[in-house]
Amino acid sequence: MKVYLKRIVDEELKLRLEAFGATLIVGPKWCGKTTTAEEQANSVLKMQDPDMREGYLVTARTKPSLLLKGDNPRLIDEWQEAPVLWDAVRTAVDERQEEGLFILTGSTSVDDKQIHHTGTGRISRLKMYPMSLFESHESNGQISLRKLFDHPEVDIDGIMSDMKVEDLIFAACRGGWPASLRKKNDAAKLIVAKDYLRNVCESDISTVDGVTRNPLLAELILKSYARNVSTLAKRSIIFKDVSANADSISRSTFDSYLNALERLFVIEDVEAWCPAIRSATTIRSGKKREFVDPSIAVAALGLSPDYLEKDLKTYGFIFECMCIRDLKIYSQALNGKLSYYHDRYDLEADAVLHISDGRYALIEFKLGSAEIEEGAKHLLKIRDLVRGYNEKEKQVPLREPDLLIVITGGNMAYTREDGVRVVPIGCLRD
Repeated sequence: MKVYLKRIVDEELKLRLEAFGATLIVGPKWCGKTTTAEEQANSVLKMQDPDMREGYLVTARTKPSLLLKGDNPRLIDEWQEAPVLWDAVRTAVDERQEEGLFILTGSTSVDDKQIHHTGTGRISRLKMYPMSLFESHESNGQISLRKLFDHPEVDIDGIMSDMKVEDLIFAACRGGWPASLRKKNDAAKLIVAKDYLRNVCESDISTVDGVTRNPLLAELILKSYARNVSTLAKRSIIFKDVSANADSISRSTFDSYLNALERLFVIEDVEAWCPAIRSATTIRSGKKREFVDPSIAVAALGLSPDYLEKDLKTYGFIFECMCIRDLKIYSQALNGKLSYYHDRYDLEADAVLHISDGRYALIEFKLGSAEIEEGAKHLLKIRDLVRGYNEKEKQVPLREPDLLIVITGGNMAYTREDGVRVVPIGCLRD
């Protein structure tokens, strides 16, 4: 019997069903959207069921409301197979004026050209990711991100993580794919991300919008993206890298591949935080290149846990990608938004986590303990810049950071004398 591993998004889905007529769960394939939705649904329509798909599509073209019949909440899995269902759901919600009627799932972003109404006020959108380390039962979850915000005085000193660097490396290579956790041996667990990558390149990148694309070129683009993961590499740099290894690829073709990968939720870059603490000309505003799961980068580069154990410099970028994935998951209930800070003086915060009430944390990711001092200095310097700005601009001051955190691959949590929190990723939770 398959055991359901609880997801942090479970409570958020429950809340959305209480507040809206329908909820759309979006996210990459294989991240567990359908399984999570089934836990709260009372009837299910799977549009990709091979025995029923053609019949469903004919019904959708003829009278889509027939497909909405069933106990509520009714799950419509991969609704984009018949885009007309979106407007049918919106109409049903308008007519019935009830909450919790439908759950929709989709592995591609909504194409507004295929629907007549965005569904605002009727259909709530909920983002889902592969599993965090806490959800996969690898982080012990003894340090809550919410508690750090709500209780700044909370004592974390001496809390320990059982995860060794080797464990973190394996977790990043395996990824947060629920299917990988059910495998009995490590080799089987590691092959899931590789198969995911192959499916994206050979099938999904063409079916996402009906445009036939070259699997080899898709793989080449993902490999270049992976070489630049967790960096501020411009698209032009990645394009130049791809062009050197591909025959006559145009910039428009390159951009179409990246846009398809974004719609598939394979890549998800992080935006810059650009406060007015320094001249706008000194703050970098490009995007930080990230995947929705670190295992995609590992698979694209053809790396293994054994290789990364001998190349911790490369793993440092993969580690950052994994930390960003987990922070996005942990901060969902806080309506968190992740960005980064980096200026031309090389002062940086690997992540800036803003939550809905205006509080925010400056965060650095450091794999080893030797780098913690450097990370803490960066965070304190940015806080001092905010304070300096506020002394000059007293009428419209910037909020000072509520938390300064160094997330590490180490084992012990503690609070430094300067107030910076040092938190092992293997202790963190929502």
